[in-house]
Amino acid sequence: MNTEVDEMVEAAPARRKKKNAGFTLIELLIVIAILGILAIVVVLSVGGTTSSSKKQACTADRQTLTIALEAYHASYSGYPSAMSDLVSKGFLVAPSTSYTFAAGTNTLTAVANNPNGCV
Repeated sequence: MNTEVDEMVEAAPARRKKKNAGFTLIELLIVIAILGILAIVVVLSVGGTTSSSKKQACTADRQTLTIALEAYHASYSGYPSAMSDLVSKGFLVAPSTSYTFAAGTNTLTAVANNPNGCV
């Protein structure tokens, strides 16, 4: 009879270990909630970078066009009549899709076409 009691005592901790081996539902829900919050923070922080990069691209495009116009003026003592003149003379690699230029009094200024929100 003593051996039966000893066997039961030895088997009891094994049963307890099996019950405590997994995670509870509350623990899993907390981890999922924390991961969800982290995912939202990452998405919101990355979302702002696209608008600022578009603004920087527009600014760079406008500066490139302005420099090309001034270089053309310095070389030919006048401004080009079309964007294709800047490309054909080698002042631009390709025509600007964001800007055109408008004639003023002895000047040309870059004017936004506004396809990408350039101002």
